[in-house]
Amino acid sequence: MAMFAWLMMGIALWHFAIFIPDRFWGGIVGAFLGALFGAAIFGLLVNGFTIPGQNDTHLLQAVEAAPGAILGMVFVYFEGVRRGIPALDL
Repeated sequence: MAMFAWLMMGIALWHFAIFIPDRFWGGIVGAFLGALFGAAIFGLLVNGFTIPGQNDTHLLQAVEAAPGAILGMVFVYFEGVRRGIPALDL
């Protein structure tokens, strides 16, 4: 159940990627995957590589994944910058 909370936090923070110039490696899908993987890995890291069950899951579990989701999107963004992906001018 905690994994579900972590992934939902990643998706929630991914929605804010529209306010950043699209230089993500892989575009908006890359930002989505970066947020999901970052949230899941950081959630596992904080909980000692175990996934808390339904009875051990509380609101703080979702908040724990927020830094990981942001770090995942930052990694994908700077990888896109490093590869020279131009920002879209709309």
